[in-house]
Amino acid sequence: MKLLEFIESLKGMQSLTFRLPTGEAIPAHFHITEAGVVTKNYIDCGGTKRVESKIVFQIWVADDTDHRLKAEKLLGVIEMAEAIHGYQDLEVEFEYQGETISTYGIQNSLGQFLFVNKFTDCLAKDKCGIPEYKTKKNLADLTPSNGSSCTPGGGCC
Repeated sequence: MKLLEFIESLKGMQSLTFRLPTGEAIPAHFHITEAGVVTKNYIDCGGTKRVESKIVFQIWVADDTDHRLKAEKLLGVIEMAEAIHGYQDLEVEFEYQGETISTYGIQNSLGQFLFVNKFTDCLAKDKCGIPEYKTKKNLADLTPSNGSSCTPGGGCC
């Protein structure tokens, strides 16, 4: 989800609920301890120079169980961080402390925010010799593009 969509999702929300990919809710007394832009300059394994920027929010849970962050307050945090992000419509990610600090994508689902797992990938598969993934198909299930069945001597093979 990008920043502008995240902002629109926050508008009109009464309460904020964040859920881990397991479905477990982040405790309601969470804090947003950081909001900023993280820029990564790197070279992929194929030698291509790349730059990625994302808006990252850090969620932290303390022992103040009466604390509740309202959507309006989070919109205020985003507005304060405008000096850093300049309302660039960048991807939004969240950091959360589990067994280690994990970073998640986010999506809105029925008025709740769901953390979405992120995965690594090779950005230069063509230069690394990694074959393109092809879906295996059962030859018996294939039909010719013209809709006819393939028979010996029929010219379709």
